[in-house]
Formats: sequence, C-alpha cells, structure tokens
Amino acid sequence: MSVVVIGLNHRTAPLDLLERLTVDDARLVKALGDVSGREHVSEAVILSTCNRTEIYAVAEKFHGAYRDIRDFLADWSFLPPEAFTDHLYVHYDDLAVDHLFAVAAGLDSAVLGEHEILGQVRTAWELALDEGTSGGQLNMLFRHALEVGKRARTETGIARNIASVSTAAVAMAAERLDGLAGKRILVLGAGEMAEGMVRSLAGADVAEVLVANRTWERAFDLAQRVGGRALHLAELDQGLRQVDLLLTSTGASSLIVEHGDLEAAVAARAGRPLLIVDVAVPRDVDPAAGDLDGVTLLDMDDLRAFAESGVAERRREVAAVRTIIDDEVQRFVAVASAREVAPLVASLHTLGEQVRAGELERFAGRLGELDERQRELLDALTKGIVAKLLHEPTVGLKDAAGTPKGERLAEALRDLFDL
Repeated sequence: MSVVVIGLNHRTAPLDLLERLTVDDARLVKALGDVSGREHVSEAVILSTCNRTEIYAVAEKFHGAYRDIRDFLADWSFLPPEAFTDHLYVHYDDLAVDHLFAVAAGLDSAVLGEHEILGQVRTAWELALDEGTSGGQLNMLFRHALEVGKRARTETGIARNIASVSTAAVAMAAERLDGLAGKRILVLGAGEMAEGMVRSLAGADVAEVLVANRTWERAFDLAQRVGGRALHLAELDQGLRQVDLLLTSTGASSLIVEHGDLEAAVAARAGRPLLIVDVAVPRDVDPAAGDLDGVTLLDMDDLRAFAESGVAERRREVAAVRTIIDDEVQRFVAVASAREVAPLVASLHTLGEQVRAGELERFAGRLGELDERQRELLDALTKGIVAKLLHEPTVGLKDAAGTPKGERLAEALRDLFDL
C-alpha cells in the first residue's frame, strides 16, 4: 500500500476553481466519509484551506485510488473531471511525505513561512482521527509532519516578520490606506483567521473595531479583546456604512456580502471610499462589488502578490528548512520501512521457534535421560542455532526495507517459508 496526496493549490489553480473545490468545515465530516469509503482508499485526511485542497490517502492500488479521489472531487464540486485534472498534482510514497512536510513547514504557502498552516494540518488530522478515517500509516505521517513544522520554525527564521495570511491581510490594508491610525474597521467572521486579523490590529491606534459573525457570542468575545464592538450579522449593512475597511475571512460556503448589499451601503456613504480585503476561499464578497464607485476589493490573488514582494529575508531561510525536510523524510522513511517489515520478521522468527520446539518435542523420548541442567543447555543451544541462521536474513531485510531490493527479499521470504 502507498501513501498518496492528490490536490490543487494557489500555484496550480486559479482562485475561482480553487474555491469551487474547497471543502468547508461544515461538510468535512461528510466528505471524509465519502472519500474514505471509496474502493481503493483505506485511510484519508482532507486538508482544505484558503490556499489548497488536498486529499492524503493510503491507496490499495495507486491508479484505482487516483480515480476514486478524482471522482470524489468531481462529485463534490459538481464539475466534470476535465475541468480540474490539469490543475491537480499527484505525489506518492517519499514524494507525498516530502510534500506534506513542506506544507507543514510553510514552504508551500502563499505567505512563505506562515504559521497558521501548522494548526490547519493538525486540525485536519485530528478530525480524520476522530472520524476513524486516519489509521496507522497516516497517523504516523501527520504526527511526524507536525514535528517537522515545529523544527522549521524554531531552528530557522522562516516565520520571521509577516508569517501568516491574517497578518499579511492587515499589513496589505495598512499599506493601501497609508496606515490604520484613526480608521474604523469591520472584521467579518470570528474563526482562527479573523482572530489573527484582530490580533494584528491591536496597537495600530485604530478608531474602532467592529466584529460581525453568525454567532454573536463569538463576535462579542473577539471584539472584547481589542475593546471593540460586536455586531449581529443582520447589522452588517449598518457596519458597512460606517467603516473605512472591511476585513473578511469566514468559512462560509457561499457569498455573505452580495453586490446589492454593498451597492446600498455605498450609496449611503456619501462618497467615502471603502477598502475590502477578502481572503476567504470561497470568497465572502461578490467579486462584482469591486466595480462599485469608491470600493477597492482585494482578494487572495492580491495578497499573494503583496506577500511575494516582502519575502526576501525569509527566502534566505528556505535552504535551511529544505535541509530539515530532507533529513526528516529520510528518518520517516526509515522508521516506516522498519515498521512495514516488522510483521514479516516476527513471522520468520516465530516459524523458526515453532520448528525448533517441534523438533525437540519429536525427540523428547530419546532425551529422557537428560537432567534439568542438560535440558537447559540443549534449549539454549538450539535457540542460538536458530537465531544465528535467521540473523543475516533479518538484517538484510531491515537494511533493504523501503527499496525495490527490500520488496524482492520480502516476497522471496514469503514464498520460501510460506509466511
């Protein structure tokens, strides 16, 4: 069985396609059950963020698993496979491990070195664990990936300065508005990304922070952290009439701010400009709202361009992170390979012990005159002979584990000894 990852991200797919294939939080459990229930998939974890949708799976048969996951994405997005297959990347075995480690380390993010992805990897794995779709192989892989992500951030400067989407969103807004001092800001959402944006606003000397969310209690708790004010979602229109900046990143599966809603709010603003930074995927704000007079609408594409212009210092850390990833991939493969051959080695030694014990029992009648001390010596002698005979095959199998030679040796042992 192989570990595979099949997905698409901000580098391989346009934003409108990426948002069509996003699996929102509300439907993740159902999606996990769907993909893990397919014929050639025995374990599955879905990682769906504003930058990517990826399915990590243990594949019974590689080509069969690819078809299963491709069909899952088609069913989920209501798109024909040909609409997105050219944008998919597929990695398996060592390359799948390398890809996940790079994701966890922040090398594959729109904001190089971002720290939010590490929490998203953990959350995706823990949900799959709770739902029983992540088993021994993916548990081992994701546990190791979290260790790699932590190493990258503690041993290198990859996460220095702006290292999250939420921080970058606020910084981009500040650049466009020539600073945030004295500005009134509305944050739409109260999840992890919105919380990050609110934290970034602390100390910016803003005039007021409003927080709107479907659950008012969560909006209230978040607003309290910066001395702001919570709004019910029904009050969103009033908030849009008052503020200078809208920051939004909810987990909604459809638009929250329609063109018509903004049109009415803009009409009541008496010509005051409004900047909107929408970093949700799928988007929270109707893209057509950017055509309204006085409205500037920025999305994830704009954020990537902004983040790209400020990564020179962190980019110098990429080589150090790659060294960590390469080392950890080798360590993971070695451990995984040893675990893979362990049952075969155990079976071989069990067989050897059964043969030894059987032969002693067969000759028990002829050994009746041996005293207890002699029987112990005979037992130790025969155990030593079996151990020496099996030592070289055991070492050779463990050393070659995970390689084509190892697979040939394993298959030969199974055939020769009927294991």
